Amino acid sequence: MIFLPLSILIILLFILLLPVFFFIIQIEIIRLSLGKIGLSPSSAFMIVLLSLIGSMINIPLYTREATIIPPETSFPFFHFFFGTPYENTKQVIAINLGGCIIPLLLCIYLLPKAPLLPTLFATIITTLICFHISTVVPGVGVRIPALIPPLVAVSLAFIFSPGNKIPVAYISGVLGVLIGADILNLPHLGNYPGIMSIGGAGVYDGIFLVGIISALLA
Repeated sequence: MIFLPLSILIILLFILLLPVFFFIIQIEIIRLSLGKIGLSPSSAFMIVLLSLIGSMINIPLYTREATIIPPETSFPFFHFFFGTPYENTKQVIAINLGGCIIPLLLCIYLLPKAPLLPTLFATIITTLICFHISTVVPGVGVRIPALIPPLVAVSLAFIFSPGNKIPVAYISGVLGVLIGADILNLPHLGNYPGIMSIGGAGVYDGIFLVGIISALLA
């Protein structure tokens, strides 16, 4: 019988548990940032849990027709006699529970603590930047670099409200991505089928987690 040295067993165990460690660290970072905006540990844990679960829940707002062109067939005579076929499907515009509704509720919670004009200016600038750096992926939705919005939001919070940075950074970070990346890009989604979720898919980090990082850095 072959026995592995204890050091090798420890290394293998560490490698197997590494994803769990990273997950726990991320959860603790999110809880810490939520604590900085005035939430109790139990409330912070519930919001983290609801956000993670809610990221898989899309609430449909409206449905419209979508037309896709199928790939070319290997039989050219088919198109000659019958024309290029089109397949009518549905495009669903939805709102994500974890990436939109919950962050908006946190923004409403922070709004009384935020100075009005600094928050307004920071949100407008963040929105414009997020709109310009976001990209529409046909059939998928909108994607945005996750690190740029929080850095912009925190920088603007330091400029416009150095004495009260956290609510300004969080609100402008969340609303900037939500409005700039998702809502302003709705007219540019095209007629592709699938679920286009506000706050979901490629911008989940840019709405909920980016807001959390903004609060943490501020």
